[in-house]
This record gives sequence, structure tokens and C-alpha cells, in this order.
Amino acid sequence: MRRPSVNKPMVKLQMSNDLRRAMRCLFNVPPQAYAFIEGRSDCPDIWGVALMYPYLDGTLFLAEIQGLPQSLDPCAPAIYGFHIHEGDSCRSDAKEPFPQTGAHWNPGHCPHPSHAGDLPPLFGSCGYALSLFYTRGFMPEEAVGHTLVIHAMPDDLKSQPSGASGEKIACGEILANEDASEDLR
Repeated sequence: MRRPSVNKPMVKLQMSNDLRRAMRCLFNVPPQAYAFIEGRSDCPDIWGVALMYPYLDGTLFLAEIQGLPQSLDPCAPAIYGFHIHEGDSCRSDAKEPFPQTGAHWNPGHCPHPSHAGDLPPLFGSCGYALSLFYTRGFMPEEAVGHTLVIHAMPDDLKSQPSGASGEKIACGEILANEDASEDLR
């Protein structure tokens, strides 16, 4: 027997004013800082962009990454450490990928995971990751001149000094957007 159709009222979802402002920022204001991310030589398929917008005395951070490593094991985690490092270059050498990125960016001299450069991990799905978050850890202009690094493993959020997130698999240099003149602080 078929159940009779019941007219259920539509649930109205209301965005907060802060979320409305954040969405307006993403669609109407150019980012103040950005990074084009590329994989190291043995991970050439990794590429993406990170955009940083000044927002509510902090940063609205958006990253889109493609080509992340995938496992044939459907139960293997696809979680990658994601950090701003203090160095200013993503150049590699024969010994090590991205040696000039340095340690996690930590202007406040805080223990890990409270560095300004400690970002939420990237959660990959079929090699793709999309991340949008807000942080009061830094303003976009403060991150300019540093590097953004993707690591092979998730940050464990406890190991000192940097969370044991493994090898650096991709990197981008954070640059100022000369076209950015407005913000929504």
C-alpha cells in the first residue's frame, strides 16, 4: 500500500548577516592576497589557487585544489596538511622539494597548532579539495611574501613544532593583489 502524500512545509533557512557579508565579499570584492599552487616535480597534476580577503578583522580564506594524490584503497584517508610557511620561495632543489619554505609561519611564537600559519586540513575527494574558512590569525596583507604548502599527510595537531604532516607535495607563493582596493572589515 502506498503512503498518502503529505504536504510538508518548506523549512526556511536563514543566513546570518555575517555569512551574507562573507558571500558578498567573495563575489564582489577582489582578494587582497592570492597564491597559485603547483605540485612538486613528482606530483605534477596538483594545481590550484588560494584567495585571501580581509573580513571582520581577519581573513576569509578560499582554496580550490585539483590533482591531489588518490589511493586505490577506498578507505584510505585523503586528508592533507595545509599551512602557511615563513619562507618566500617555492623553488625546489635536487635534495628536497621546496626547501626555502621554512617552518610554519608563527609571528606570535605560539606552540603548534596555534601558529598563524596553521590552517584547516584539505579534505580531498577524487583528487579535488575546496576549503572556505575564516581566521582571525592574520590579515591577508600579513601573509604576503610567505608560502602556502600542502603536505602528504594530515596534521596531527599535537606534534611539535609542526604537526608531523609529512612531505611537502605542493606549494604556492603568496602575493599581493594590486587590484584589491576594497574590503568588508
